[in-house]
Amino acid sequence: MQFALRAKPLGLSLLSAASVLVTLPAGAAESEQCASVRIAEVDWTDITATTALTTTVLRGLGYKVLPVVGTVQATFNGLKSKKYDFFLGYWKPSMDADIAPFVKSGDVKVLPTPNLTGAKYTLAVPSYAAEGGLKAFADLVKFKEKLGYNIYGIEPGNDGNRLIRDMIDKNTFNLKDFLLVEWGEKGMLSEVQRAVGQKRWIVFLAWEPHPMNVNYKLTYLSGGDKVFGPNFGEAKVYTVVAPDYMQRCSNVAKLLNNLQFSLKMENEVMGALMDKVKPDAAAKAWLAKNPDVLKTWLNGVTTLDGKDGLAAVTASLGQ
Repeated sequence: MQFALRAKPLGLSLLSAASVLVTLPAGAAESEQCASVRIAEVDWTDITATTALTTTVLRGLGYKVLPVVGTVQATFNGLKSKKYDFFLGYWKPSMDADIAPFVKSGDVKVLPTPNLTGAKYTLAVPSYAAEGGLKAFADLVKFKEKLGYNIYGIEPGNDGNRLIRDMIDKNTFNLKDFLLVEWGEKGMLSEVQRAVGQKRWIVFLAWEPHPMNVNYKLTYLSGGDKVFGPNFGEAKVYTVVAPDYMQRCSNVAKLLNNLQFSLKMENEVMGALMDKVKPDAAAKAWLAKNPDVLKTWLNGVTTLDGKDGLAAVTASLGQ
């Protein structure tokens, strides 16, 4: 995934040394300093979903959880200063340039195993635009007037926005006449919904998992491998922790190493969120219907006071 517009992706050596596993002795209570868990979050529906699922489990274990929403850069700075404990949303490779300085300096640690595989992140259009000939990055310039010279991104400072801006600034795919429109996820999706209702052409950042893949007939643009990566920006999502968190809070560390999400899981929880269900309620409802996932997540994990973690979380879900 090398390209002049991108920083070199992080090497395996940076990821392989990212985590230190410390096993909590059976029946031992977590230290008091770990009783409050501060989860960094960005305003993306997928990260809201995974944060809510993790928060529900941690609260069932007896922890006080404090999710804090901010930008990607604020998140990494907060982990560096130990203001936050962990972040579940490092999308690799699109965020490599954002996180690389923090990893190289040892100010954050990336867990070696992704919490999600099979994700994707690149530009997309409504399928009626693809049927009209807009199927690839190279086609954008042909239809710049129909697109209103706009490419819709999400919140300012986002890694995807940076890639779009680099294409425009460097005239990649002859995009110099385009404007990057920076809105949050909700604002961008509202504009997509309006455009689809009017059969108007629009190009925007899209990703999976996300309910947009079900709510709209989308076509991901081909030909952007050197910008967003191959296979339509195929991505893995990793957990990032404060530099010494895995050693300080070994019980939560065990949970973080066990966490594995899936596209189906996230799409279902995000679907509830898009239907205005509150994150905690959506997460609790999904876990109550799918309790088997807890057997993996809570393997070797205890409650805050050292008791059976699986039994406590199951009880907290009303099972």
